[in-house]
Amino acid sequence: MREYIQSRTVIGIILLLLLAACASSAGQPAPINQFAPRSVAAEIPAPAAGQSAPEDKRIILKTANLSIVVDDPTATLSRITVLAEEMGGWVVSSQTSRVALASGGEVQRGTITVRVPAERLDEALASIKSGVVSVNSENVAGQDVTQDYTDLTSRLTNLEAAEKQLRTIMDNAQTTQDVLTVYNELVRVRGEIETTRGRIQYYDQAAAFSAITVEVIPTAIEAPIQIAGWSPGRTAEQALAALINTLRVLADVLITVVIVGVPLALIIGLPLGLMFRALRRRARA
Repeated sequence: MREYIQSRTVIGIILLLLLAACASSAGQPAPINQFAPRSVAAEIPAPAAGQSAPEDKRIILKTANLSIVVDDPTATLSRITVLAEEMGGWVVSSQTSRVALASGGEVQRGTITVRVPAERLDEALASIKSGVVSVNSENVAGQDVTQDYTDLTSRLTNLEAAEKQLRTIMDNAQTTQDVLTVYNELVRVRGEIETTRGRIQYYDQAAAFSAITVEVIPTAIEAPIQIAGWSPGRTAEQALAALINTLRVLADVLITVVIVGVPLALIIGLPLGLMFRALRRRARA
């Protein structure tokens, strides 16, 4: 009977610990794409539970997307790689492909994603755009995840406190059943602690390093072929446009005739035809 009461007491304490551990907000962080596993780059102080982070401690995830036209895509991709490494960042992904031209040749185009220190994002963008033929598009966006980060740090604090109390209970457990019950709960809490720490580490690195995705387009694709000032590609485009416009006009006329002309012919022409036949019959008579 005494062992039964002790077991019930231990289980009750464990349930109280679980309620305390889950008292923090259950908000889940948004997934972060293109993250490279590394050690935490910058320690960001966690605000107290239930409070918003100060303005200078807000967790902002910045990303940028560029589409540029260059003469040598291969050299540009290599330059962006070196730039990221010199700034203390790294290449997340890089891919290239060959594109066939109407003239029969081939050119290379590619896309690269790098991460650079967030405080040097503007510097990196300016360096990437320097020396290019043109910038087709540029977009810089930021995501404020301060609230999610605060919820995670609060949850981690509660889970660590619950783990400490579970270890104390295990040290005082007197029966095998009590030890197994507390041990299983300790394993589960420990797993949640590791998961929460991993999410916090995701935010730490994503806030410290901004992602830049660059589409590199060769000028041979953007610029038409010219021979002694003559651009056959441009002429072909203009001829094709003229043909399409002509066909469009003919199609519009045909549609108008079918929709308007045929009903009018039936409404007006049929009575006139009947009247004409009747008059001819009378004339013959």
